[in-house]
Amino acid sequence: MVQFKLNGQAVRSSAPNTTPLLNVLANDLQVNGTKFGCGKAQCNACLVMVDGNPIKSCVAPVSTVAGRSVITLAGMKEGDKPSRLQQAFIDEQAAQCGYCTSGMIIQAQALLDRNPRPTNAEVRTALDGNLCRCGAHNRIVRAVLRAAKEA
Repeated sequence: MVQFKLNGQAVRSSAPNTTPLLNVLANDLQVNGTKFGCGKAQCNACLVMVDGNPIKSCVAPVSTVAGRSVITLAGMKEGDKPSRLQQAFIDEQAAQCGYCTSGMIIQAQALLDRNPRPTNAEVRTALDGNLCRCGAHNRIVRAVLRAAKEA
């Protein structure tokens, strides 16, 4: 039995310790904002925050989060409103198909937590490993810079 906090709430999973966290989130806990992309830790669609650091939940065994805090896209809300970063994505129309958006926002939040005023180049470097086939990268970068500016 693995126990951890998910978006501020205590949860537990009876899945085998080696089960990918993404599977536990989607199948056991019905948290579906985090996406399965490649399953090989190469696209970052599956990113979640664990104790403030982004991890690839498609390859991270659920046992790695025992006793820790996991935040998904849904856990980033401020009350019942989108976070500043989420709102910037909405305002900049930074999601086309939306499949990569959760991972992009998680990675962008990790950047803003480390560096509240990143440059355009720093945002692009931070998001370099997040794959997007829609071509929304320029809007995504604008959204991150907008959120930083509004902080």
